[in-house]
Amino acid sequence: MLRVYFGDKENAIYNTSVYFRHRYLDSWITEQFSKDIIADIDKSEVINSSTISSPVLGSISPLQLSGGVKALMLMKHFPGKVFNASNCGDNCAKWILELGKSQNFTINLFHVMDFGSDEFEIRVLNDKKLIVHNMEEFLEAGVKYLRENKS
Repeated sequence: MLRVYFGDKENAIYNTSVYFRHRYLDSWITEQFSKDIIADIDKSEVINSSTISSPVLGSISPLQLSGGVKALMLMKHFPGKVFNASNCGDNCAKWILELGKSQNFTINLFHVMDFGSDEFEIRVLNDKKLIVHNMEEFLEAGVKYLRENKS
């Protein structure tokens, strides 16, 4: 299940690009999940574990992928770590939900990410008993807990 903490979370990883550079494995790039997110988010194609074909940049290395793609791969491979998903655009939201269907992991947010109009299940860790099922409930929780964190 996807777990979200609104605001600053102790031990969260904020600089996903640096973390990715030092922790990713070449084998991640050729996994189907990675190929799918690279195609969807970066509009690029995986050629092999060290080369991605970008319509904008040409041939690039995995280190030149977008921050959102890097964060998603880290979420998948390090579910015990907390990653700041405010580094991701809303185009990553559906992939974050997809990961939450197959594994438990936690993200922190400093904004209300748009998870779309479909039903979902997210545990809000600011109140461990709270599970939200749609954007209306998620928005209410986000507004409440982000406001509290500013105090």
